Amino acid sequence: MTDSRHDVVIVGGGIVGLAVALEITKRFPRLRLLLLEKEARVGQHQSGHNSGVIHSGVYYKPGSQKARLCVEGARAMIEFCRAHDIPHQVCGKVIVATYPEEFPRLEELRRRGEENGLTGLQLIGPEQLREIEPHASGLRALVVPSTGITDYAAVCEKYAELIHAQGGTILTSTTVTGLRNLTSEVVVETSGASFSTTYLINCAGLFSDRIAGMAGGKPDVIIVPFRGEYYDLIPQRSSLVRALIYPVPDPQFPFLGVHFTRRVSGTVDAGPNAVLAFRREGYERTDFSLRDLASSLAFPGFWRMAAQHWRSGLDEFHRSFSKPAFVRALQRLLPELRAEDLIPGGSGVRAQALRRDGTLVDDFQFVPSGKMLHVLNVPSPAATASLVIGRTIVNTAADGLGLLP
Repeated sequence: MTDSRHDVVIVGGGIVGLAVALEITKRFPRLRLLLLEKEARVGQHQSGHNSGVIHSGVYYKPGSQKARLCVEGARAMIEFCRAHDIPHQVCGKVIVATYPEEFPRLEELRRRGEENGLTGLQLIGPEQLREIEPHASGLRALVVPSTGITDYAAVCEKYAELIHAQGGTILTSTTVTGLRNLTSEVVVETSGASFSTTYLINCAGLFSDRIAGMAGGKPDVIIVPFRGEYYDLIPQRSSLVRALIYPVPDPQFPFLGVHFTRRVSGTVDAGPNAVLAFRREGYERTDFSLRDLASSLAFPGFWRMAAQHWRSGLDEFHRSFSKPAFVRALQRLLPELRAEDLIPGGSGVRAQALRRDGTLVDDFQFVPSGKMLHVLNVPSPAATASLVIGRTIVNTAADGLGLLP
């Protein structure tokens, strides 16, 4: 016996789940939609703990889903922020090479960006770099003028407001505890009531693999949590950074390296590093879950990944516990920076999908399964591209699950 029946249930009230709900309520207004979120408010995890960057698409392999969705999604996000008076700024960024061996990778980023449809990309030397970022130091830099910043927590709240206005229902403080996949419906058991639905879309982020497991599926990936830790520049030194200053990323590692990001509030973030979290929502170093850590360590792909990236992993852990090491990494880009210019900032946890062969899933991964669709990997630029990702997921659901108006 269930408390109510719905046409579509979405699990997860992060920015992707909300974007999916927003798209469904717009496109299929007659459908009864329910979104379930375990926290008291939407957007409380990855969506509310990110850097606020509207990514341009310069990093992503041409032709990949990431590249296409990011470029289109950035335009859509800027339009959305303008339409709803959400603070945002198209401030541009510089990607700075500090060693000659980084020059080919910088040129490859320029090539990728142009192939992905970005305009205004420009390779510059040290003098021009100082005109854009007077305190930055580097041998060459790539100017990416279309990068922006916004407040994704505010974006999530606006998505939720529009979903309500369009007839959707959002239940917060409601944890999914079980799924029963019956012949004609899916029964969703929660910490409160039980619900039946014709279709279920799993956008549970850090717990998306476990929701898939509840449904009887055996996903070929596991979610491994990586914590990113930030420092903030003290207000008196925030003028060291005008906009965004990034290093040339290591192509073998799925993170962008420590960098500087001016937020729409005017504060400046420095970081993040990327360390294995010992809890899926492990925002502090002391956060620990035996179940979460054991599931990572028991997965064969974890040890294959560790064998490949152990040197980088040790460097990241060293920076996590050593402020001087963190400062030295940042001084590559901003030599004037001093340890006393930084105070502890926030942190975020990234849900990184890992395959059994030890490879980190780089692109988005949407897996239809009967009357369900599992969104198992939506790394950055998921917030940037959320509106377009939401449309793509609904298209997949409409085709694969028979979702009809």
